[in-house]
Formats: sequence, structure tokens, C-alpha cells
Amino acid sequence: MRNILAVCAKELYTYFVSPIAYFVCFVFTAILGFLFSIILITTSGQDGTGAQVMSTLFGNMAIILLFFTPVLTMKLFAEERKSGTIELLLTSPITDGQVVLGKFLASWTLLLIMLALTLFFPLLVQRFGPLDSGALLSGYFGVILIGSSFLALGLLMSSMCKNQLVAALTSFGILITLWVIGSLSSQYGAVGKFLSYLSLLEHYDDFGRGVILIKDVIYHASFTGVCLFATFKSIESSKWR
Repeated sequence: MRNILAVCAKELYTYFVSPIAYFVCFVFTAILGFLFSIILITTSGQDGTGAQVMSTLFGNMAIILLFFTPVLTMKLFAEERKSGTIELLLTSPITDGQVVLGKFLASWTLLLIMLALTLFFPLLVQRFGPLDSGALLSGYFGVILIGSSFLALGLLMSSMCKNQLVAALTSFGILITLWVIGSLSSQYGAVGKFLSYLSLLEHYDDFGRGVILIKDVIYHASFTGVCLFATFKSIESSKWR
């Protein structure tokens, strides 16, 4: 555990010693703030304004994270490959699994910081009506789960690329595909239903409505685990190239 935390601390230092973390946090919060004001204006005066605003905002959070998480993960391995420092890292007294988990934990911690900056939105919404604390917790839980899936996939792509931009664009392309693939479910019968099950969106919408389904939790936990395992295998295989 100590080695994982050491890798995590190193990556967090790298994030915050450069403008990346500050820029991402600022832009993420600014975009959400702009959308929040629009949602609040359009729903003002309606019944259940607070719940409706937060439900819509959680949906927007996930969409925005589609764009931001590849930026958080693109450099984690790609930069090390390009600079040649990955060989030094992999020959140090630390396992490949600890490296992968440490880097993932760093990006996940930054994700939590970004989400923490949005906590003042529910406080503002409470002025327009009561909020369901259960729905609020469910919404944030869903964002954390889908954000973890995004980060794990981004980490996998970074481990397979030497160029940060290529890693980011590849991650974004796959995430967008997995996001919209559920729209095919009504057109291709059994195959469509299978594609719908693979869709990230199909396993996220219920969280924003305050509903936590075990199948959705298992999906995101499995997706994250599979991507992290694939990242471990990718790093392990690089030793033999």
C-alpha cells in the first residue's frame, strides 16, 4: 500500500506543479456553473425544481467528464514512454500492479477534487426548494462510478500509446462510442440489446433519478477492473518488447 500511495503522491504532485490540474478544475467548474444557471432559469417556478435541476446537472456532469477524463489520464503512461523514464520506473523495487493502481488513484483523487468543487450547486438549489438527500448521494455516487470507468479506460489507452494526444483522442473516441451505442438497441434485436448492455449511458441514467441498481454498480466496477487489469498486462508486456 505504501508503494501505491508513493506513486499516487508523485502523480498528484505532477498534476499540481503544472497548470493542468488548475486549468481542468477551473474550466470544469465554470462550464457546469454556466449550465447550472441555464437549467435553474428554465426550471424556475416548476414543481420539484431542486430535484429536476440536480438530475439534469448530473447528466451534464457525465457528458463533460467524457471530454475531461482523457486529459487527466493521457500523460500518465504516454509521457513516461516518450521520455524513456518508464524503463526506470518498471525496474524500480515496485510491482507493475502498484504502478497502475497508484496512477489510477492519483487521477481518481483529482476527479474527487473536481466533484467537490460542485458541492455548492446543491446548496444554491436548496433556496428554491427541498432536496432529496438520497437522490443527491445517488447522483454523486453515479458520477464517481462512471468517472472511474472513464479514467480506467483512459489509463489503458495511455499505457498503449507514446503520444499523449493520440492517447486522449483514442480514449475519447471509445468513450463516445460506448456512450451512444445503446441507441442501436431498438434497431438490431438481440444484438441491439447486447450493445445496449455495453452502453455507458444505459448504466448511468438511473443514478441521477435517485435509483441505485446493483447491475449498474457491478457494470462500472467490472468495467474499471477489466481496464485496470488490461493496463497491467499492457505494462507487463512492454518489458518484453
